[in-house]
Formats: sequence, structure tokens, C-alpha cells
Amino acid sequence: MGILYLLGLLVALTGMVLLDRRFGLFFWKDARRATIVLVLGVLFFVAWDLSGIGLGIFFRGETVFMTGLQLAPEFPLEEVFFLTLLCYLAMNLVGGADRVLARRRP
Repeated sequence: MGILYLLGLLVALTGMVLLDRRFGLFFWKDARRATIVLVLGVLFFVAWDLSGIGLGIFFRGETVFMTGLQLAPEFPLEEVFFLTLLCYLAMNLVGGADRVLARRRP
């Protein structure tokens, strides 16, 4: 059971990749720019999390669904995958919204 959350994140990331590929939203539109944006977004949120952990604001929740592997104190392995999913989802939404709005323009 200790890997279910990570597997769920990986399934969701796979879905993001499939949507991106099907509609050309992010990586399939411009892979170089998408890589830079995704890496910078994940690094920003990792820094945000580490700052919150350092200030005593964020804590790792205890659950049987997580692997228990930590990259730093209070910073689980799954957090990196969650942040990647969060950034990828945001960029797919931006790409999708851009496509919808482009169709509505005269």
C-alpha cells in the first residue's frame, strides 16, 4: 500500500502527457520552452516547500499510501511528482484555454 499515492501521481502524469500529445498543448507545441517552464515551475515550488518546512509551516502527513522515502526532512519523494503534475496541469490548462479562445476570435 505504501506506493499507491506515487502510482496515482504517475497515472495522472501519464494522462497529462496523453492530453498534451493529443491536443498539442505544451510539450508537443514547443518542447524546449515547455521543459524550461516546467523545470522552473517545479524548482519554484520546491523552494517554496523547503522554505515552508524550514519555517515550521509545512509538515509531512503520515499515511500508509506513501512510500516513506524522504528527499529532505519533511519532504517526501511524492512531493516532487505532485509538483510536476501541478505545473504540467497548469500549463495544459493554459494551452487548452488558448486554443479555445483562439477559436472564438473572429
